[in-house]
Amino acid sequence: MRIMFVGDSMTIGSAGDYTWRYRMWQHLNSTYGGPYRIVGPRDALYDIAAAEPVSYDYGDSAFPERARRHLAGWGEGWLHMAPLIGEAVRAHKADTLLVSLGLIDLGFYTDADQTAENARRFLTEARAARPHVRAVLLPVIPNVRAAGDPDFAAQCDRFNELLAKAVADLSTPASPLLLASPPEDYSLDRDTYDGTHPSPSGEHLLAAAFADAMHQAWDVGGPYEPAA
Repeated sequence: MRIMFVGDSMTIGSAGDYTWRYRMWQHLNSTYGGPYRIVGPRDALYDIAAAEPVSYDYGDSAFPERARRHLAGWGEGWLHMAPLIGEAVRAHKADTLLVSLGLIDLGFYTDADQTAENARRFLTEARAARPHVRAVLLPVIPNVRAAGDPDFAAQCDRFNELLAKAVADLSTPASPLLLASPPEDYSLDRDTYDGTHPSPSGEHLLAAAFADAMHQAWDVGGPYEPAA
C-alpha cells in the first residue's frame, strides 16, 4: 500500500504541528499488518513567518522523514491539485489517496459547483495515471467562516452534497472511492486553534475519519485509537 496525503493548510500543517498525517502514521504502525509506504513530492510544513513551506519543525522530531511525504499546500485546493495529481500519482506510484480539500476553494476561488467539477477532474487525472487507484475523500468540515456566514455555510453544504454524488457516481470495483464521515462533535473551540486549523485533538479526529473509513470499507488496519 502506497498512501498519498492530499490536502490544503489543514493537511500540510504549520511549524510546530504534529499534523493529522502524523496521527495516521502512528495509527497504521499500530494496526496495519501489511507493508506500506507514505509517498508524495513534498515533506515540509508551512512556515507562517516566512510565508513558505520551508519548515521541518514537526511536533515530534522522531516523525521520520520517509513518513512525512505528502501533496498538500497552504492555500491550495481542488483547483490547484487537479493539474498536479496525475504526475504525483505516476511518479510516486500511489495507490491510496487520502484527500481533504474544498474549504480553500470555496473561500477564495470557486463556488460549490465549480469546486465539485475540479474534484471530478482530480479523480479523472489520478485514474489516468493509475487506473486502480483508490481514494478516501473527506467533506468540508465545520469552520469559523461557515459558523458566521450563512451563505458560505450553504456553499459548504452544497459542495458536500455534490462530493457525495461524485463518489457515488464514480466509484468502481477497480477504483473504489469512499466518502469519509465528518468527525462527530467537532468543536471549533476544542478541535481547532483558530477556527479552521486542527489542534492536537482535531488532528486525531481527522485521522480517525480516514482510518475508520478504510477499516470499515476495506478492512485496512483497525478502528482508530489515539496513540499513547
